Amino acid sequence: MNLHKLYLTKNNCYIAGAKLNPAGIMVHSTGASNPNLKRYIGPDDGFLGKNTAGNDWNQPKPDGTEKCVHAFIGKLQDATIATYQTLPWDMRGWHCGGKGNDTHIGFEICEDGLTDPLYFAKVYKEAVELAAYLCEMYGIKPEKPSLICHSEGYTLGLASNHADVMHWFPKFGKDMDMFRADVKAEMTLAAIVPKPAAGAVESVMKVSVNGGIIKYIPSILYQNYNYPNLRELCASLGIQVDYEARTQTVLLEK
Repeated sequence: MNLHKLYLTKNNCYIAGAKLNPAGIMVHSTGASNPNLKRYIGPDDGFLGKNTAGNDWNQPKPDGTEKCVHAFIGKLQDATIATYQTLPWDMRGWHCGGKGNDTHIGFEICEDGLTDPLYFAKVYKEAVELAAYLCEMYGIKPEKPSLICHSEGYTLGLASNHADVMHWFPKFGKDMDMFRADVKAEMTLAAIVPKPAAGAVESVMKVSVNGGIIKYIPSILYQNYNYPNLRELCASLGIQVDYEARTQTVLLEK
């Protein structure tokens, strides 16, 4: 996960400053064909790029509406994918138009034209990692109704009538049950695989988790007597891991 922080301090939601005791997570998508984080977040921090339209959400009523979320996932100026935290996680957001604002952290995935599988795969992976991170932080179980999307929130009586994210995910073979399973796998794998130092160059094995999420696992695990058979260990925990035949050396993200 590529996590940054830039609070929307001029937004009326931030100014109101109501407290939240997070009991769940609600996944949203923006409903507009613009994958750039600068559309929603400002001012430019050197990574976002400048929003020349002046329509970001760091203003009292963005787009003339009382709204704010805890985070956005989308493209930086250099086209890499990042997450920007825009409210404290324990501040009540204005993201779903219903009772879910009182219980759930809400984050938005910036939509593109909904036809690019590469962009979808990248933001989906980032969303899985963000959800897993928040579930770990607040003891949230990656299951319904704790981890839901906006459209599920509506059917549960927690949110207004929006289609996201189920108008998008199925276009690429995903749904929220799969998302919850991938979040659970991310949390489980993170618990059993040591995290290498940021910026370290390590020999790693590239793996595909549950058929889609790409992870880099330090090769030392395959020589470590504590992990004599990682494949079977993962399988026993409900995680399907497919290994490439070779290892490679990568510069791990900071």
